[in-house]
Amino acid sequence: MEKEKVSTLIDAFKDFKEEKNIDRPVMMGVLKDVFLTQIAKTFGSADNFDVIVNVDKGTCEIYQNFDIVEEVENPVSEMTLEDVKADSGEDDYEIGDVYAKVLPLAAFGRRGILNIRQNLQGRIMDIEKANVYKKYSDMVGQIFSGEVYQTWSKEVLILDEDGNELHIPKSEQIPGERFKKSDSVRAVIKSVEMKNNTTPYITLSRTSEDFLEKLFTQEVPEIADGLITVKKVVRVPGERAKVAVESYDDRIDPIGACIGVKGGRIMGIVRELRNENIDVIQWSQNPQLLIQRALNPAIVSSIDMGQSPDEKVKVFMQPDQVNKGIGRHGVNIKLAGMLVGREIEVWREIDKSDIDDEEDVLLSEFSNEIEEWILNKLEGIGCDTAKSVLALSPADIAKRADLDDETVEEVLSILRAEFED
Repeated sequence: MEKEKVSTLIDAFKDFKEEKNIDRPVMMGVLKDVFLTQIAKTFGSADNFDVIVNVDKGTCEIYQNFDIVEEVENPVSEMTLEDVKADSGEDDYEIGDVYAKVLPLAAFGRRGILNIRQNLQGRIMDIEKANVYKKYSDMVGQIFSGEVYQTWSKEVLILDEDGNELHIPKSEQIPGERFKKSDSVRAVIKSVEMKNNTTPYITLSRTSEDFLEKLFTQEVPEIADGLITVKKVVRVPGERAKVAVESYDDRIDPIGACIGVKGGRIMGIVRELRNENIDVIQWSQNPQLLIQRALNPAIVSSIDMGQSPDEKVKVFMQPDQVNKGIGRHGVNIKLAGMLVGREIEVWREIDKSDIDDEEDVLLSEFSNEIEEWILNKLEGIGCDTAKSVLALSPADIAKRADLDDETVEEVLSILRAEFED
């Protein structure tokens, strides 16, 4: 009967083990350790006890080993010959032999059995946490596909096939994305953390550069095969991205391979990223050439890299090319800077001798009326003349030059006065 109770206890946790995907040998090892711990608490020591776990059958037997003596001094580890004969019904034992007696589960008492169950459950939960942590730590940087289980204002909850929770915080979602329950979603595994010894917190990201790179690896076989290498990815999520690629085989066009026939390959990635514009460019170790390629289709007249890496890179363009180079809300020039790891300023290439004072005026001529730091900000967005500033809307100037509305209106008022009769 007691053996049945032990078996029932083991069967209950065998089922639990199956649900939590814990290896059977590990489960049985934990079971043995938990019983030995409880034996030590109950009897003061586990030295003369054996816990035998049968992995194949899923059974566990506990034996208490007694030295057969003439006079018992320690009833936990010693028995007389008469007691052994009475307990076993056998008379072939002698003084000095060891008698192994099956320990009934009832020997632990009701509280002891409850402790065994609680400790075993706690140990198995710890193993489960460790397994989940290891599994997803090994998968950091890989794409995960799952189904939305719950959405909140600050994050989206995804469940994997084992019921483990994965999170996409708002900061890791592409701006404007909206998810609802049961939506399929793909994201890259960004990090796995243990917070206060609770279940591992697994963070997914759809805004990281790794996610875009992994999407290219999935969509472009030449990248997966190592024929094309993604050298660098930069993004302003939801707006624009630039992917620099390089081929080690002269017969392979890396840009064409990434775009695909009629854009078939890249369009799948664009749709996944909610229509984020993606520029695929040829990588170069030459930063000037890389900047030119990154700013395409804008035509660059010249580039001044400065004397040190801490200086801003000055890119000179004809006036009609400036807006193309800067891009919407300055995103294009920002990404080009991220690609080379330098801040870039666009300068209009204008010959002062070609400017008729009645037609246009250089901004530098307004240094007595407009503060120098404001002029520098305007020049930083490619505005070198009064009319180039007046051609922009106040809201556009405020956003691109990072100026407040009052300052913008004051500047425009000064510039307009220059052309009033």
